[in-house]
Amino acid sequence: MMTYKTVQLTSMLFASVVSFASLAETPQPDPRPTPNRAPMVTPDAPSVAAKAYVLMDYHSGRVIAEENAYDSLNPASLTKMMTSYVIGHEIREGNISLDDDVTITKNAWSKNFPDSSKMFIEVGKTVKVHDLNRGIVIQSGNDACVAMAEHIAGTEGAFVDLMNSWAKQLGMKDSYFENSHGLDSENHKTTAYDMALLGAALIRDVPEEYRVYSEKSFTYNGIKQYNRNGLLWDKSLNVDGIKTGHTSGAGYNLVASGTSEGMRLITVVMGTASESARKAESKKLLNYGFRFFETITPYKAGDTFITQKIWYGDRETVDLGVMTDTPITINRGKAKDLQANFELTKELTAPLAKGETVGRVYFQLDGQDIAQYPLVTLNAVEEGSWFSKLMDYFKQMFSSWFE
Repeated sequence: MMTYKTVQLTSMLFASVVSFASLAETPQPDPRPTPNRAPMVTPDAPSVAAKAYVLMDYHSGRVIAEENAYDSLNPASLTKMMTSYVIGHEIREGNISLDDDVTITKNAWSKNFPDSSKMFIEVGKTVKVHDLNRGIVIQSGNDACVAMAEHIAGTEGAFVDLMNSWAKQLGMKDSYFENSHGLDSENHKTTAYDMALLGAALIRDVPEEYRVYSEKSFTYNGIKQYNRNGLLWDKSLNVDGIKTGHTSGAGYNLVASGTSEGMRLITVVMGTASESARKAESKKLLNYGFRFFETITPYKAGDTFITQKIWYGDRETVDLGVMTDTPITINRGKAKDLQANFELTKELTAPLAKGETVGRVYFQLDGQDIAQYPLVTLNAVEEGSWFSKLMDYFKQMFSSWFE
């Protein structure tokens, strides 16, 4: 278990960066002779046979490895991740229900998609949202996408506007959607990096929706279809999603996510040569990440990071810390080198409510910022008496003379 050295930080009043605090205790010299040990070395990421790829840490959004991550490419059925994200959001907000009946129009007829994946829904029939949703996620049904788009927004075009609006909110700066299913279209483009962002958003924002991605098969209308994400069957990994895609213009794509020892990684491979290649290249990246990196949590929710002087309050100090856990993924063996600092962005003057954001905590490795979290008050501070506030006024005035 990680131990913590007493934090010795330079106290600053306002908007000032403080000195670094080591997160690991300094080891005591061992009098016994020990053999020389080579430092832990992290090799370069493996070669990946794809047009573009990304290996991302879910918790921090840190890109561990990438190539051509910002190249504009055809998403193919990775598009359905955004369709699914919108569906999950609409269900979560109560705008639609899993038990809603959806009447299938001619636009959503499976015969409109003769040479592509479909759920085999029929015009005029009613289908439950929970079935259409599985038809999209598991069977990759283009017909189901159009049916759900019309159910949510009236027309597929209006639904696509929702998709693009959400893409902007999620920071997917290089993505633009022209349909709900992913068949190749001139301006229907994305990047490997944007797909990693979208995968993280599915896991974080709509967890109930994300659970569907781990289901290996779905039967509708007497037709059983299997999830095309072959990594779901790989017992050497704990993969629980996400989505495949293929068109002639895109090649074979796969966004995958798995966990190990508290660590969650997201991989994106786009433009591989075959189904087997997208699976093999994704597995290669996941194995690399799990083998040579680890996730540690320096501070838990509610932990005190620093205690600071507060002015004009009914108490002398206020505890500052984090309201959420702080998982950070770093190279294995580097935990002892992790450092932290903080910056105050708000003057510590009473009154302050519990949980009020007053700055940021920064974690650094080898001089580089690798993660940051809000620094908040862990206890409320009310205004002090008139006398204590008067004393603080003079103390603050005197201290300013020597700054």
